[in-house]
Amino acid sequence: MVRRCVAVAMGGTSHEAEVSLRSGAAVAKALREVGYNVREAVLTEDSAREIPAGVDAVYIALHGGYGEGGDFQAALDALKLPYTGPGAAASRLCMDKTATRRVLAAAGLPVAEGYTVTEADAEGACRLALPVVVKPPRDGSSVGLSKVTAPEQWADAVRLACAQDKAGEALVEAYIPGREWAVGVVDGTALPVLEIRAPGGWYDYRAKYAAGVSTHLFPPEDAVTERVQRLSEAAYRATGCRGAIRVDFRVTPEGEPYILELNTAPGCTATSLLPEAAAKAGMPFPQLCDRLIRLARCD
Repeated sequence: MVRRCVAVAMGGTSHEAEVSLRSGAAVAKALREVGYNVREAVLTEDSAREIPAGVDAVYIALHGGYGEGGDFQAALDALKLPYTGPGAAASRLCMDKTATRRVLAAAGLPVAEGYTVTEADAEGACRLALPVVVKPPRDGSSVGLSKVTAPEQWADAVRLACAQDKAGEALVEAYIPGREWAVGVVDGTALPVLEIRAPGGWYDYRAKYAAGVSTHLFPPEDAVTERVQRLSEAAYRATGCRGAIRVDFRVTPEGEPYILELNTAPGCTATSLLPEAAAKAGMPFPQLCDRLIRLARCD
């Protein structure tokens, strides 16, 4: 029996549009498998005008920019149209890594030492001991991300990140040696922890999206994985999220976790982490998409 009519919003105007199209196609296929009437809405502008009339809800498969940063969510709120993922305020907050760091730190959650710079600071020196990570505060998919291990790399890294950020800023954080972990949170409950092993330990754009470049594994359940799951749930609450998000961590060799960022529109491609963790928890991808639609609402 065909159930509700759902629009899957994908594409968009950000540099992550290609990944979004892959996520959207996978979501549309999964929702059809569980009986939804699906309309694929490929956005070509920063507007909700391309969402078809007559749909009951919107599955947001947009990544970055307008689609992930709160503006699209606010437009759907104005239309009284339920949608997946966090609302406009939480989306806007989590898209800004500097603001997210402040909220997480105020909640007593662990973040790496860091500060924000502008392109003018490229002429100076880093205030933290190297190595550091320099990245745009308001972007995703590791675009504009650099690891600075020597002073001569500093200026180029700052300029690259500032050029990518809409406010012309860069976030500088102490590099945390150790393992890269990710935890999906669905409706406030953490999924199994996933570890990402990327070439050279550097999880860049290619490592995220090129099939076979990174290896994903589930670390043994122990006190550290349980703590990371609880921290993920606490971050979800502290930032006012709903629906599904992904929380990214670095975990030191001593087992100390640090939250890197929150992703409010986790990828749903063949190499994406949230669907893999949900499947491990006994929730195949079509059922995950169905659940997220059932959680959809507007503010």
